[in-house]
Formats: sequence, structure tokens, C-alpha cells
Amino acid sequence: MDAMNAGTIETGRLDLVPLAVAHADEMAEVLSDPALHVFIGGAPHSAPALRSRYARLVAGSPDPSQTWWNWVIRIRAEQCLAGTVQATVTTGGRGGAAEVAWVVGTPWQGRGIATEAARGLVRRLWAQDVRVIRAHIPPDHHASAAVAAAAGLAPTGHRHEGEIRWESPAPRSPFGRA
Repeated sequence: MDAMNAGTIETGRLDLVPLAVAHADEMAEVLSDPALHVFIGGAPHSAPALRSRYARLVAGSPDPSQTWWNWVIRIRAEQCLAGTVQATVTTGGRGGAAEVAWVVGTPWQGRGIATEAARGLVRRLWAQDVRVIRAHIPPDHHASAAVAAAAGLAPTGHRHEGEIRWESPAPRSPFGRA
């Protein structure tokens, strides 16, 4: 698996499109609400800062045991970007593992977009024979916890930097293999 083969993921309403540097201008607006960064950290990035960040992400991980997959979330009917989903896939053993994350801009929250995108991402990872899927979520981020649960992840007793590790039950998702 590599970033160039991630491909577009289609769901009922969304296209998850592989991240490109050209997405930076629109994504700077999508991610511009300071309130959005309460849980994801930092502050909104300018378009030039996002272009630089996206160039690094598109170039791929310098660690050969990891693959970075990043998508922007496009709402098909509205022809606009609404957020991102990502997976860091680590090879090794049987099938590997993925650390996943999602973020949806404030204007598009509460519409099931993050849930639909996360489910599409999980299905793609299962189809690529990823065996374990994880997310780390702040304990008081109830919306993100609901997305993780809807995508087939369950909270574990493990914490990392104050966040709860959510993990898929091995060896398969409740959505089956895509």
C-alpha cells in the first residue's frame, strides 16, 4: 500500500479524494474556525502553511514501515470540501495496523459527514487487509467518540497523552470486507 494507490473512496454522499497540495486553499477556509482546534490542537493554518504541510504529507512517510493515506472529504451534491480523513498504516505481522483520524469543518458538523467518511475509510482499510484500526480521542470529545463507535471502533483501557485509544475488534469490522 502506498499513498499513490489510496484512490478515491465513494460513499453515499461523499467522495474521499486523495489529498493534493491544490486542496490547501479551500481547506484553509474549511479549517478556519478557531473553535474547531479545541480538540485537534493548534490554530487554523493559512493557505501557504497548508500547502507546505500538504506537500510533506503527499511526499509520504520517511519511515518505510509506514504509509500515509490522506483524503479530503468532498460533498458530492454541494461540490465542496468539508474536512479530511487520514490513516497511518504500519506494516508488519499479518496485515498491519492503522491509526486513523478525521476532522470536519464547523459548518458541516452535525450532518453525519464524519461518520460516513470514517465508515468509508474503515471499509477501505479492511479491504486492504489492515487487521487493527485505532483512533485516539479525548475523553470529553463525545462527537468524535460517536463517530468512532459508528465506524466499528470501541474504547479500550489504554490512554496516550490523555486520549482514549479506540480500536477495531480483530479480525474484521462490523461492515465486513469491502
